[in-house]
Amino acid sequence: MDWKKNKLATYLIESKKELKKVTWPTKKETTKYTLIVIGISLFIAVFFGALDFVFSTLVGLVISS
Repeated sequence: MDWKKNKLATYLIESKKELKKVTWPTKKETTKYTLIVIGISLFIAVFFGALDFVFSTLVGLVISS
C-alpha cells in the first residue's frame, strides 16, 4: 500500500510542476474562442435544421404523391 501512496504523491507533484509550465489563454482570447465556438455551433445547427426541413418536405411530397 505504501508504494501506491508514493506513486500518487509523485504523480500529483509532477502534475503540479507541469501545470506551472502551461501558457494559459488570456480572458480576451478565451472570450474570442468561446464566441467562435458558439457561432460555428449555431451555424451548424441551422444548417442541419434546414437540411432536415428540406428532406422532410421532399419525403412528404414523395409519399403523398
